[in-house]
Amino acid sequence: MTGPLLEIKELTVVYGKAVAVRGVSLSVAPGAIVTVIGANGAGKSSLLNAAMGLVPGLGSVVFDGREQAALPVEGRVSGGLALVPERRELFAALSVEDNLRLGAFRLGMHAASAERLDRVYARFPRLRERRGQRAGTLSGGERQMLALGRALMGEPSMLMLDEPSLGLAPQIVREILHMIVGLRDSGVSILLVEQNARAALDVSDYGYVMELGKITLEGTAGELARDRRVIDSYLGLGGRENAQEAASSQTPARKGTSA
Repeated sequence: MTGPLLEIKELTVVYGKAVAVRGVSLSVAPGAIVTVIGANGAGKSSLLNAAMGLVPGLGSVVFDGREQAALPVEGRVSGGLALVPERRELFAALSVEDNLRLGAFRLGMHAASAERLDRVYARFPRLRERRGQRAGTLSGGERQMLALGRALMGEPSMLMLDEPSLGLAPQIVREILHMIVGLRDSGVSILLVEQNARAALDVSDYGYVMELGKITLEGTAGELARDRRVIDSYLGLGGRENAQEAASSQTPARKGTSA
């Protein structure tokens, strides 16, 4: 595929009289991690939810060359698009394995679920250890792994991740970021929404800054990490040298760029 795997054009999301997303356009190339950073309330989650079909949006969402507007959520999932929501949305009373199986159940993939389970457990050994444990008793990091694993049961070509570091300790955040980079390296494209701008830019190829529902800045992850506006507003550092030093100390390195 030569063009973008995901292309969002002039997407607008309105709740009553409130405009959450205002004509946003962005794209994700195959095999890339693209991040959208911004403050809480910038419209990032609404952007992902509209792309997934969970909330209505005006504009165009083209995934793998196909316009998604007429497709329900199930159709988008079966086509290879998956969303890991901000709150993970796990079934707390069900076991880890039952939660994972539900990731394939919605797609009618019962026969293939055992093979898919083995692949998920190979990627997340901790989930195998806790396969019979209720999801509600897992740690925050384990719940994020479970949410990722459930999405992977559908074997998506693209994952949209909404605040995967939310509520996690720094060491666990680094572990989750390693896993996200590993997914990219295995061929899964990633659209990552994050408030932790420093961590997001460190693992991404390309990035967008979203403020008050609009994209206000874009560029390669390296360009954004050195941009004075991003440093002052999102990185919490006093200078470009400190931003570069902090970025170099973070976990997995970026690969390439995305247009």
